[in-house]
Amino acid sequence: MSSKKYSNNKRIVRHLRLRKKISGTSFAPRLAVFRSNRKIYAQVINDDQNKTLISSSSLEINSKNKQDNVDYAGKCFEAYQVGVSLAEKCNKSGISKLVFDRGGYKFHGRIKALAEGVRKGGVSF
Repeated sequence: MSSKKYSNNKRIVRHLRLRKKISGTSFAPRLAVFRSNRKIYAQVINDDQNKTLISSSSLEINSKNKQDNVDYAGKCFEAYQVGVSLAEKCNKSGISKLVFDRGGYKFHGRIKALAEGVRKGGVSF
């Protein structure tokens, strides 16, 4: 068994363990994050109705627009921009509070950058 396959299985187990404890409601939907090698994806999900309310990904983001006062570069900067755009969509929809589902990943790097982008956009966890 390859080490990459093994580490992904461990991530899935961590994610399932996390999902036992958190759930998105209409008051505070769940912000689910998926990270691939090149891109990052985020969805706001209402688990009561089993519906995805809002989604955003680095496929939609133009990473050439560099902002000042941001400590990120490369893929972390893309993740930060995904968080900011997701927060804008949440504000338009009237969502001000989320439950953060990190997807079994460690809270650092791109996951942390996405979370900080959402917080900067005015949405709280």
